Amino acid sequence: MDLLLPCPNCGQPVSQEVLECPYCGVNMALAAVIGEQKVISKIINNPTIPITPEILVPRVGELLIEKGVLTQEGLQRALTHSKKPGRDGQQRLVGQALLELNLIDRETLDQVITEQILQLHSALHQSNQQLEQRVKERTQELQSALKKLAELNQLKSNFISNVSHELRTPLTHIRGYLDLMNEGSLGDLSKEQAIALDVMLRSEARLEELIEKMIQFALEATGQFTLQMKPAVFSDVIDLALKRARIKAENRPVMLNVDLGDDRYQVLMDHEKIQWVVMELVDNAIKFTPAGGCVTVRLEKEADFSQFNVVDTGIGISTERLSEIFEPYHQLDGSSTRRYGGIGLGLALVKKIIEAHGSNVEVSSEVGKGTLIKFQLPIIGTN
Repeated sequence: MDLLLPCPNCGQPVSQEVLECPYCGVNMALAAVIGEQKVISKIINNPTIPITPEILVPRVGELLIEKGVLTQEGLQRALTHSKKPGRDGQQRLVGQALLELNLIDRETLDQVITEQILQLHSALHQSNQQLEQRVKERTQELQSALKKLAELNQLKSNFISNVSHELRTPLTHIRGYLDLMNEGSLGDLSKEQAIALDVMLRSEARLEELIEKMIQFALEATGQFTLQMKPAVFSDVIDLALKRARIKAENRPVMLNVDLGDDRYQVLMDHEKIQWVVMELVDNAIKFTPAGGCVTVRLEKEADFSQFNVVDTGIGISTERLSEIFEPYHQLDGSSTRRYGGIGLGLALVKKIIEAHGSNVEVSSEVGKGTLIKFQLPIIGTN
């Protein structure tokens, strides 16, 4: 026989086999716990309520009617009587009112209350077991999903790496023949051909840069990202990186101000990767600064660190979206008509490289006014 118990929330009779009340939808285990807390809180906040087993059993009067030991009229009399203060001025429970009116004896009342408490305990225990099983199953599902996600990420990285390497070979051939044409080794070019060749060379260089970013990011994702750490004068590395940036700034045109100071601080770094980081940050600043704007590159000493700063007067980034700029394959403007190109890997790689050096990239920005990006490397000496 299916045992019915009152729902701790709505009081409707519910099978102890179910996890949720079909009437109010509450989780039976949680409702029982919350009900218990409410009862305890009620006892603490109102010490005039006597602490008896009856207080833990909801709707005790109806249970007595179901047992056939109490009539509906008798219950109504007890409810009316329980609202009157007793001789000691304390509030009565229904059970106490029934005893005072001699509508039921103490032994019967105790028996009904005890049975109900045992049934509630059994139902709560069973519900807890079912809840634990659900949690266990859900945990297994999440672990399986995380494993699948890791596998998909690995497949994506492998795909990007393989495709990027495959692109390198034909791109090398294209670059070689473009250089031969540019040098005049394949014959003289007309003015129009020279202009077209210049466009192709710049486009090839851009494509080569994008492929290199994809390869580097794929290497980092698969754990093959390594650093070749050597002492270097930071200002010299920055100066080398700015050669291409100066040409790009002139073509935009954007004013490029450089202040590397007079001190020649040495830091421990991977020369090529930090040079690439500087190129990426400065190129990015120039790209997002309108013509006539200004980009400032500054190197300064902060305590025992050499700090690299790039400040631009570009379009800026809203505060709530600052963290998004370091997400791989993500563009703040993801529309098909976006104004600025790129695949969203540059700053993601910058962040990885700087973190691999034991530092962090810091960004502050204001929409319409510009952006500051900076990072620090520890000074190990001077040259």
